[in-house]
Amino acid sequence: MKYSRLAGLLIGTAAAFGFSGAAFAEVTLSFLHKWPEPENMAYFEPAVAEFEAANPDIKIKMEAVADEPYKDKIRVLMGSNEVPDVFFSWSGEFGKNFSRNGRALDITDAVYGGDWKASFPEAALEPFKYEGKLYGVPINVDAKFMLYNKKLFADNGIGVPATYEDFVAACHKLKDAGIEPIAFGNQYPWAASHYIGELNAKLVPNEVRLDDYNLTSPADTLYTHPGYTQALADFQKLNDDGCFNRGSNALTHSIARGSFLAGRNAMMYMELVEFNQVTADSQLGQDGWGFFPLPPISGGAGDPGLLTGAPDGFMISAATEHPDEAIRFLKFLTSAEQAQKYVKITGMTSSVNGSVTPDNASEQAIEGLKAIDAASGLALWLDTDMDARSTEVLLAGSQALLNGTDTPDAIMARVRETALAVQKERGN
Repeated sequence: MKYSRLAGLLIGTAAAFGFSGAAFAEVTLSFLHKWPEPENMAYFEPAVAEFEAANPDIKIKMEAVADEPYKDKIRVLMGSNEVPDVFFSWSGEFGKNFSRNGRALDITDAVYGGDWKASFPEAALEPFKYEGKLYGVPINVDAKFMLYNKKLFADNGIGVPATYEDFVAACHKLKDAGIEPIAFGNQYPWAASHYIGELNAKLVPNEVRLDDYNLTSPADTLYTHPGYTQALADFQKLNDDGCFNRGSNALTHSIARGSFLAGRNAMMYMELVEFNQVTADSQLGQDGWGFFPLPPISGGAGDPGLLTGAPDGFMISAATEHPDEAIRFLKFLTSAEQAQKYVKITGMTSSVNGSVTPDNASEQAIEGLKAIDAASGLALWLDTDMDARSTEVLLAGSQALLNGTDTPDAIMARVRETALAVQKERGN
């Protein structure tokens, strides 16, 4: 790090005499994220170029891998000790696993020791903490909402559901009218996990659910609350009652989304960061759709004010040889100027304070952020908040439920068995 400061002085001196700073390039940072789509790379590629131009002592070697393959790739890299200097991470257990195992750098002092902290609401930082230390910074904040086709709702005399029972009744009314109620693609079963995680949050007391996910519940009560089985049963019933399109296990989420945007389905459970997909040239247009949180379940033991969602962000490898430069890069990406560009170009919702405005975001995106602010909290994505092995059991079980080849009781028994084994290994 002393060498880094010396190099900075040399570069400044060279620039004063008209020499190119590129000749003094000192370090290369590897940077891995999960947004390879052209509309997202349209932000990241210029951002990297801008950072390199302003920091000629640093070069960024960027790689982007799509959402689902990313989970496998980052785990392989972690296991092979080839951790990128800066890498994407979901919050919750997914990120905590890196912190717990010494793979992520403690950046508490870097964030809280200066003005960087002012860039973020505390609620967006909290999910990246482990044992009181901060190991990541958020790039966006997200939540799940049920989007609906206003015309199909109006044509069938359906209002925005106030309760889960109203929501189910709306599905049945649409089905009876010959309309597929909900577009759903579960080829990658993270899509099912968002439904199940939302239902868990509504049916299981919050403190019980969090202790179970963190594997800190006593062994004799771990995952024994009946709300978990009820959540799987309610999810299965949506399928069995014809609320979802047929063959959901064979469809990707993006294909299902295309069906909803084309007006073939009345609803779809989508993320706030997907609102930009509902463009003026879709069948819905800019004003032909609305959204609502999945409504509360009568008698549910959970917190009806929770939304399913989370901040996404970046971590720094604990083994990086260039922590100062990596921190400089993340400060750049999460600056107010870059955050506003990120929102405008990608359509995603940045977690940086003041970055989402009417100048760069749709009215619906701004309303979605207000809904997040009004929620009692976020129930983090189930597939990144539970331990990985228990998650695999649950995700496989979700597909089996849709195929009619498994039962909620049997799935939860396997989840509990797996979670107990992981809990014992960790010594919790």
